[in-house]
Amino acid sequence: MAEKLSRKETMAYLALVFGVLCIGFSAIFVKLAAVPGSVSTFYRLFFAALAITPLWVMRGMKIPATRDLVLIFLGSVFFALDLFLWNTAILLTTAATATLLANNAPVWVGLISLVVFREHLPSKFWMGLAVSMVGLNVLIGLQAWQNLDFNRGDVMSIVAGFFYALYLIYTLEVRKRVDTITFMTFSVLFMVLMLLPLNIFMGNPFTGFSAGTWGALVGMGLISHFGGWLAINFALGHLKGTNVSVSLLAQAVVTAILGIFILGEALSIHQIVGGTLILSGVYIVNRRRSVRKKS
Repeated sequence: MAEKLSRKETMAYLALVFGVLCIGFSAIFVKLAAVPGSVSTFYRLFFAALAITPLWVMRGMKIPATRDLVLIFLGSVFFALDLFLWNTAILLTTAATATLLANNAPVWVGLISLVVFREHLPSKFWMGLAVSMVGLNVLIGLQAWQNLDFNRGDVMSIVAGFFYALYLIYTLEVRKRVDTITFMTFSVLFMVLMLLPLNIFMGNPFTGFSAGTWGALVGMGLISHFGGWLAINFALGHLKGTNVSVSLLAQAVVTAILGIFILGEALSIHQIVGGTLILSGVYIVNRRRSVRKKS
């Protein structure tokens, strides 16, 4: 007979579902906003900062140690690059494709660990990598390889996943020492301060948008970034990392379904097959890394 879930575990699973739904809307909001990727990234983080900073103040305004601040800053650089590239990519390809290709971050983490940290990777990792690579090739299409003519959005999504992997690596230890609210507050503030001068330098507009665009930008910041990641971090505090990391793969499925109904982006056969293979490969890699941590 299945063991009954505790009230905290039930709340954690509900938070996880809520969080996945929230981040699943990310690419949809970017498409609906239809502004340059650097602008949508700035406002995503700006509105998230407006929401989370009061929470940080109410919790006593804890300031991390200098070493942790440096690591949070470095991680923020990589996360900002990830969001900038991904938000730009979404405008150049479908929301589902951009999300699927960017979901390869766990595979990048493994490869970086192999090259930089000389970590031994078991056969399950290579199995997951092989499945993901097959899926990637199916998703991108044989014709693109034959003509060496790749969609810029697809390439940017893959590179975005690489930078997100660096973000995860640089902030792994910090997240164990710094509480979620403090970590998220400094992270979004650092990124806002980076993206503000970048947009000014690029000559991008900050105002003059339609009501629909502003709604999408606010939704991106408050729903996808603030609400989504706060809920997921809550779930991480009460559930196994294995369950959470694998469940996060559902983001791509949520985005694909929303893209059909909201954006009218129907999925082709090669997108469905390629996407399924990519998610399967990342699932294998995620399970491998999570199980090993528990041993």
